[in-house]
Amino acid sequence: MTGTQPATGRVLPSWRATLMIMEHFWIWYRKGWRATVVSSVVQPLLFLLAFGVGFGTLVDSGGRAGMATGGVPYLVYLAPGLLAMSAVQTAAFESTYPVLSGFKWQQVYWGMAASPITPGQVAAGQLCWIVARMFTSGAAYVVVIALLGGVLGFGILLSLLAATLCGAAFAALTMAFAASLETDGSAFATFFRFVLIPMTLFAGTFYPISQLPVWLRPLAWVTPLWHGTELARAAALGTLRWVPALGHLAYLLVLLAVGCRLVRWRFTVRLAR
Repeated sequence: MTGTQPATGRVLPSWRATLMIMEHFWIWYRKGWRATVVSSVVQPLLFLLAFGVGFGTLVDSGGRAGMATGGVPYLVYLAPGLLAMSAVQTAAFESTYPVLSGFKWQQVYWGMAASPITPGQVAAGQLCWIVARMFTSGAAYVVVIALLGGVLGFGILLSLLAATLCGAAFAALTMAFAASLETDGSAFATFFRFVLIPMTLFAGTFYPISQLPVWLRPLAWVTPLWHGTELARAAALGTLRWVPALGHLAYLLVLLAVGCRLVRWRFTVRLAR
């Protein structure tokens, strides 16, 4: 195949092509969903139990420590941050090896692009599937948080939307990176070690970034996880203020728009060879 159009010369409407691609991934996921439960639900739950319930008793017993959480129990403070962190981790795992596999090993993207589906639609369908995965996993996590007493009110539903947007912005950028790789994926180990893990530790998930050294805080400000965490936490705790919230929202939307353009471009270039 040459060029960016399918071999048939016909192109499906974008919404229909996206649904068809999501259906493909859903058919596969129905058979292998158990393999994703640990990373999507069990792992964040263990974080919540270890830090929110276990370590949280030490935080709640300290007067000055409680001031850093806004006076709420540490479990309540931590839960929306872990919701955003879980979305970002799901985005990272679903946007790296599975995307490279679609080009290099399973090569399913080539089959899709040979049908009346454009490379850009393939990229959109893959991204929408990842977003759906983040949202459903996050919804299950919200139920667990509520059962453990980590929810103050219905603001946690807005937290779920904020976490999903945060994960979507990160997923789009990560997909563009994955679509650029020609190797066996060894670069992902470096990506996880020097991007994902530091972002998880220093983007305000477990404590306010005001506790970080002044010189380190700008690194947290540029991460999508910090903006997603701030939005999710403010919505869950009922402390949402319009000006900061709009700033966080605008930043995530810009990242998502840039990521979508990049991933569409990378899929088009690679599938047009």
